[in-house]
Amino acid sequence: MPRSSNNLWELAVAEVQRKENSEDDTEASADSERSVFFIGNKNGGKTTIILRCIDRDEAPKPTLALEYTFGRRAKGHNTPKDIAHFWELGGGLSLMDLINIPISIENIRTFSIVLVLDLSKPSELWHTIEKLLPVTKNHVDTIIADIGKSNSKAANQIVKNVWRSFPNNHPDRELINPFPLPLLIIGSKYDLFQDFESERRKVICKTLRFVSHFYGASLLFTSKSETHKGVMRLFVNHLAFGQDKSKLVSVDHNKPLVIPAGTDSFSQIGSPPASDSDLRQIHVRTPMELWKKIFERHFPPMKTDDVKDVKDPAKDPQYAERDVDAMRTQKDQELEQYKRNADKSWKAMSLGSQT
Repeated sequence: MPRSSNNLWELAVAEVQRKENSEDDTEASADSERSVFFIGNKNGGKTTIILRCIDRDEAPKPTLALEYTFGRRAKGHNTPKDIAHFWELGGGLSLMDLINIPISIENIRTFSIVLVLDLSKPSELWHTIEKLLPVTKNHVDTIIADIGKSNSKAANQIVKNVWRSFPNNHPDRELINPFPLPLLIIGSKYDLFQDFESERRKVICKTLRFVSHFYGASLLFTSKSETHKGVMRLFVNHLAFGQDKSKLVSVDHNKPLVIPAGTDSFSQIGSPPASDSDLRQIHVRTPMELWKKIFERHFPPMKTDDVKDVKDPAKDPQYAERDVDAMRTQKDQELEQYKRNADKSWKAMSLGSQT
């Protein structure tokens, strides 16, 4: 009898191990399909970046709302191809409600975010960061919390994964707040940015380095240069296809920044670009607020009314056209319906995955 009991115990242990191995295999197979979501400035170059990474030689078309495409890569000869799902949010900040659609409980474990910032428009940089990242983060945090209700191990693993780029002895581990998913920040149009006066470039570089490091993100600048394109492809393909990480590092503000997550530090970035007297006069609660105040002193944000005029000329009376405006109203209504239907579908999938 004791021997039989021992045998049962051994069988139980073996069964648990088999299930754990099966789960690991499932996660490994899921890694062959990854999703990357591009958000950022309107006309910032998101579509162009995606086309470069999937080797499509075609002219980019304006992204109207939320668009999807995919790419394939083979790891080796006679091996199954990895699949990358690319989502792109058009409209800059005007369609932030659509951020919730691509990110779901089903794909969050293999999901990454790419924030594309137009370096040629410094007055829009902070506003774009401040609006898009918190909205995306809140949605991701909600999904992780929902996962944790039924599978705390899976939720903890998602959170744990974001710390992989930061060694245990990194001096800033207690000072940063990593984004809950892999995050890459791309500064586009470096060819225009490099013509800025040196001090302006320095302010922008230091500020973006601080934001990227605080969020545990990688940061790089890119342009039409073939060399820049190659570096950008390394970073994006790491997220999309699991290819090797880039080992390049460049923190010189006179050159394109290339800073993989975990390779920077607050001590290397230095203090915000302001005099000691200015720093003493600014009253803020967090370092992020301090950097925002100082950045906007150098690059005052566009007024809300100005942004609306530039972003939505269709509402300008001088361009009124009865037939065109009627069609535009119809399309706006269709878009709102699309948003509502997509939100219902996402909620239904979320509830279905919990049952």
